[in-house]
This record gives sequence, structure tokens and C-alpha cells, in this order.
Amino acid sequence: MKTFFLAVASVVLGTASVQAADLAAHYTKAPAVAPAYNWTGFYVGGNVGGQWGSADPTTSTVFSPTGYFAASSVPAINTVGAQSVNSSSVTGGFTAGYNWQVNHAVFGLEGDINYFGFKGSATGSGFYPCCAPSTFTVNASVSADWLATIRGRIGFLATPNWLIYATGGAAISEVKGNFVFTDNYFAGASESAAVRDTRVGWTAGLGGEYAVGNGWSLKAEYLYVDLGRIATTSTNLTSATFGPFPSSVYTHSVDLKSNIVRVGVNYKFGGPVVARY
Repeated sequence: MKTFFLAVASVVLGTASVQAADLAAHYTKAPAVAPAYNWTGFYVGGNVGGQWGSADPTTSTVFSPTGYFAASSVPAINTVGAQSVNSSSVTGGFTAGYNWQVNHAVFGLEGDINYFGFKGSATGSGFYPCCAPSTFTVNASVSADWLATIRGRIGFLATPNWLIYATGGAAISEVKGNFVFTDNYFAGASESAAVRDTRVGWTAGLGGEYAVGNGWSLKAEYLYVDLGRIATTSTNLTSATFGPFPSSVYTHSVDLKSNIVRVGVNYKFGGPVVARY
């Protein structure tokens, strides 16, 4: 009987040993927890896109008893002088900023400097009501070569790698306008003026940014830019026949607005990594 129990115990222990060895052979460690992207940190990047907008230059004058124009000519000049300049061009430049991630929210401050490429001109002609068919011509040109913005950003994470954001702040550009009035009447008069000002306007827009890994991210955004109105006055109307008419005062203005759509790539330096559970 003793021999029987020893044989049974040997079989049981042998079977348990084989099962334990089999389990050990098939055991693998759980996969490593993948880190989630964290948006906190300083970043730099570049962007390229396009802009389209308008400047709406105006040329106007007022009646003066000692001026060059008859009272009926002033409304005609002001109507022709209300012009529209449209522009579209490629834009591109450099970006830098800093993000703070708080749970699923991301707050940031971003600045950029870009080639703007706003440029356009307009020409209009009209008749003097008092002296038809004598005519006059108004020419205007507007340009803004560069654009810088300083904006706040606030967004939420649709996924750990996908950021949707709104942005807004200051827009800065040097706006230039040139104007020429030409009188085609027998007395032959002309007037010209130029305005040039570094404008601080505003911008606002929406965008999305996707983190592709190793600090790199891709973005696309839309910005609306309003640089406001700049104006200047002139009293240099001069007739080839009768000389100067300083009492004929001209006002010239430019009101520049633009839409920008662009894509870009950013690289973020460092920042914490948070485990994804």
C-alpha cells in the first residue's frame, strides 16, 4: 500500500511540475504603457498660405469759395474717389510660442512675422457737372509688405494629440498709400499725397494642430486681420494756369482688412511626458 501512495504522489507532483513549466514558457510581460503627448513647452515653426483682402482707399475734397472747384464738382470728385483695392498673394514666415496644458485645456501665447504681400491699385474718372465734357481722374495705390501678430491661444484636446483652438490679439503692419488727382479741364490742375504708417490693429481666428510625435506638430488656421484706417490731408492742388489753390483741401484714407489661411509645422522643445492609463 505504501508503494502505491508513493507512485500516486510521484505522478501528481510530476504533472504539476510540467504545468508550471508550461505556464512559465508562455508567460509574457504586459505591454509598456504608451506616453501621452503633453503640449506644455516652448516651440518654434514656420508657415505658408495665402491672403485676400481689401483696402478701400478714398479721395475727397470740400467746397471753398476761394477754391478751385465749383460747388457741384465736389460731390462728383468724392463719389469717384470712393474706391476699392483688392489684393491676394502668397504669405509665409516664422512662428514662436509657448503652451501650457491643464488637463484637457491648452493655453498659449504665440507671435509670428510673415511676408504679407498686400498690393493693389485703383483708377476712376468722372465729369464735372458744371463743365462737361471736362473730366478728372483719381488714382490710388496701397501696399503692406509684412505682417506680425502677437496672439493668445485657448484650446481643448479632442484627443491627446489633436488640439482645436481659438486665437486673437494684435496685428502689426506698415501700410502705405499713394494718391494722385488729375484735372483734365483747360486750367490743368493736379494734387498728390502719400500716407505711411505702422499700424497696430487686431486679428482673430480658429485653428487645429496635430502632434505627430517627437516634438513635431502640424497645424492649419484661419485669421481675420483688421489694420484700421489711416488718413492724411493735402493742400497742394496746383493749376498750371492759375497757380496753387491751398484752400482746396483733400483728404485721403486707407482702410485695410485681410483674410489669411495657412498651414504650418512646429517643433516643441522638451516638456513633461504624462503616462496614458
